[in-house]
Amino acid sequence: MPDKKDDRERNRFSARAARYARVGANVGGVAAKIAATRLLGRDGNNAKNANQLTAVLGGLKGPIMKVAQLMATIPDLLPPEYAAELATLQSEAPPMGWAFVKRRMNAELGAGWQEKFGEFEHKPAAAASLGQVHRARSHDGKDLACKLQYPDMKSAVEADLRQLGWLFAIRSRMDTAIDTSEIAKEIGERLREELDYVHEAKHAALYADMLAKVPEVRVPGVWPELSTGRLLTLDWLEGNKLLTYKDDSLAVRNRLATAMFKAWWLPFSRHGVIHGDPHLGNYTVFSEKGSPQGINLLDYGCVRIFPPKFVGGVVDLYNGLLHDDHARVVHAYETWGFKKLNRELIDVLNIWARFIYGPLLDDRERTIADGVKPWEYGRREAFRVHQALKQKGPVTIPREFVFMDRAAIGLGGVFLHLSAKLNFYRLFNEAIESFSIAKVADRQAAALKRAGLA
Repeated sequence: MPDKKDDRERNRFSARAARYARVGANVGGVAAKIAATRLLGRDGNNAKNANQLTAVLGGLKGPIMKVAQLMATIPDLLPPEYAAELATLQSEAPPMGWAFVKRRMNAELGAGWQEKFGEFEHKPAAAASLGQVHRARSHDGKDLACKLQYPDMKSAVEADLRQLGWLFAIRSRMDTAIDTSEIAKEIGERLREELDYVHEAKHAALYADMLAKVPEVRVPGVWPELSTGRLLTLDWLEGNKLLTYKDDSLAVRNRLATAMFKAWWLPFSRHGVIHGDPHLGNYTVFSEKGSPQGINLLDYGCVRIFPPKFVGGVVDLYNGLLHDDHARVVHAYETWGFKKLNRELIDVLNIWARFIYGPLLDDRERTIADGVKPWEYGRREAFRVHQALKQKGPVTIPREFVFMDRAAIGLGGVFLHLSAKLNFYRLFNEAIESFSIAKVADRQAAALKRAGLA
C-alpha cells in the first residue's frame, strides 16, 4: 500500500501544543470546578457541570470526544450524571471541504488519484471523530467506502491522552476505590492503534475470516490498492440504521439481536478477538427481499486480541458462577491478573460478575435487563461495588477489562434498544461448545496468519 509522507500529518510540537491549550483550557475549567466542590465537601451541581463538560467536548471533536464516549460506557468510572451526558455525544466532526479532500487524497494516492476511481463523491457520507467517509465506485462498478483520516490526528491523540491522564490523576486523588492506571494505558494503546489504517485493514480481513460461516453478519472486503496508512477503502455495504427497526415485530428485533450477539461473541469465544466499539454508528442492518436479515459490521479500528488463557478465564468464571464453584471463580480472577485476592474482595467482584453474566446464567427467554428500567441498567450493581471497594479495596482493574466491559455494556445497550427477548443462556453455550484454550490458541494463530497479523 503506498503511504506518502505529508507534512500536515507529522507529530509537530506546535500542533500538539495548540491542542493542549484548547483541550486544557476548556476541560480544565469544568474539571477545576468539579474538583473544588468535591474537595470543599460540597455536593455541587453535577447535572450542570456534566452538561458543561459535554458541551465542551462536543465542540472540540476529535479523539477526546471518542475517549469521553468510552469513559461513559465504563460503569462507575464517572458519576451517573456525567456518564448520562457524555453518552449523548455523537461522533460527528465538521467535514473537510472538497479542496482539502483533494489535497489529502493526492498525498495518499498520488497525483491523478481520481483516475483510480470510476466515481468519487465530493461530499462525505459520514463524519466521525478521527476521519470522514466518502462514497465512491470502482471502474468495474463496485460501490466503495473511502475512510480518510483528518490531518494532525497523531498530534491530537497525544495531546488528548495527556489531558486524559490529568483527568484520571484528579479522579484518583478524590476516589481511591479503583486504580485506573491500567485503564488509561489500555485506552492510549487502542487509540494510537486506531490511527493506523493498514492495521485496521488487517482487522477487517481477520473478521471476514472469522465470520465467513455466519450469514447473519456481513464484513466488507478491503481494497489494498486504494488504501494507505491514513486512507482505508472497503466495500460499501448497503443498510439502514439499527434503530429504524426498534418498533418492528419481536421476530425481527430478535433476529437482529441474535446477529449482534454472534458478531461479538463468536470471534471472542473461538478466536480470542473482540470488537471493542459496539457504537450504534458502527453497524447497519441489511435486508433481503425487503426483510431485515442481519447486520453489516462497518468499523475495525478498535479490535482487541486477547491471550487464549484470558478467554479461558471468561469461561471459567461463567461455569464457576453457574455451578457455585468458588475455586473456579478464584482461578478465573487470578488468570485475569487480579492481585491480593481474598474472600471479601472476591464477593465484591462477584456482584459485578453476576450482573454481566446474569442473562447468560438464566436458561429462559428474557430481555437483557429483565424488568429493570433501561437508565438504571447496571447502576445499582456498580454503586454497590464502588461502595464496597471503598471499604475492601483498592483494586487495580486489569487493562483487558476496559474493552471487554465496554463490549458487554454496549451490546446490552443494543438489546435494550431493540427490547429483544432471547435465551441468552443457550446462545452463549452454543458459542462455547467444545471450548478449550488449546483450540482457541490454534484458531487464533491460524486466523491471525491468514489476515497478515501474525
